[in-house]
Amino acid sequence: MRLILCVAVLFAWAAPVLAEVGVKKSDSSIEVTLDGQAFATYIFDSGFKPIIWPIIGPTGKEMTRAWPMRKDDPTEKTDHVHQKSFWFDHGDVDGVDFWAETAADPSSERVKREDEAAKAAGKEPPKRLWQGKQVQTGLVKAEGGKIGTIVTTNDWLDLHHSQERMLSDVRTIRFGGDKSARWIDFDVTVTAVKDGVTFRDTKEGSFGLRVNEEMKVERKTGGKIVSSEGLEDEKAWGKPAAWVDYHGPIKGETLGIAILNHPSSFRYPTHWHVRPYGLFAANPWGLHDFTAGKEHSEYRMTKGDSFTLRYRVIFHKGDEKQADIAAAFANYTKE
Repeated sequence: MRLILCVAVLFAWAAPVLAEVGVKKSDSSIEVTLDGQAFATYIFDSGFKPIIWPIIGPTGKEMTRAWPMRKDDPTEKTDHVHQKSFWFDHGDVDGVDFWAETAADPSSERVKREDEAAKAAGKEPPKRLWQGKQVQTGLVKAEGGKIGTIVTTNDWLDLHHSQERMLSDVRTIRFGGDKSARWIDFDVTVTAVKDGVTFRDTKEGSFGLRVNEEMKVERKTGGKIVSSEGLEDEKAWGKPAAWVDYHGPIKGETLGIAILNHPSSFRYPTHWHVRPYGLFAANPWGLHDFTAGKEHSEYRMTKGDSFTLRYRVIFHKGDEKQADIAAAFANYTKE
């Protein structure tokens, strides 16, 4: 009896103590704290989509890219304006681009000139991806506790056709943490509002992060990409995996970000659009690019059809082994 009691006490002592999650709402965002310390801010509208930024890791350092939200850091590259910290969208939904923020605007002078030139030459106007936008339509829940929860509803609008609603989604985002790691669970159910809408096959998607500039593999200062299948750096690109970890130095210490794909998620295990320059994304619709045209993954939906994607993002100390991401994934699969 004494031995059992001692083991129980030791186990209780070793178990991580969850931080208390606080939420502070404003008209444009929700600030999330852990034991009163800054963790993450959910921004309702970053221009074309909701995002989460900044995201503060377990040692107080920013884990994701700050540009273009913060423009006064000369050390950050200014490429890919659409890669804003933490987001979810897709690059081609029936010819509408929700990924990039540089797709064609039908009212722009450039588009008008190109169309007029084509007409004058007796040609068809050039094929384009038109700009799309995600608009938050409701804040269903924002509450703290040992697990913080934000639930929102969002519409996906085709800006080319009078802001026609193509899709709607419900996002359930949970926040938690302890002394060694912090995490965000992102579950989203997407429903077709328009009949016959298709997620087309492109690498430009879908659930993504842009890691802290210092952590990037291409800097050759210790950054590394590792997948659950043992693939590293460039070799992890386009391949299926249950999870991928991206770690490297940030202000003198090794920190990492792991994205885990839950087995109940649509098209598990997902393929990964992860790059040495810092892009870190899971994409169920990129097989044409990932396999050089050998496989295809477009997905057509009739009105009312839905799919659900589930990811856990862990912001941790050390590399994937020190953070024991394999065990974290095993625990995640049980939930």
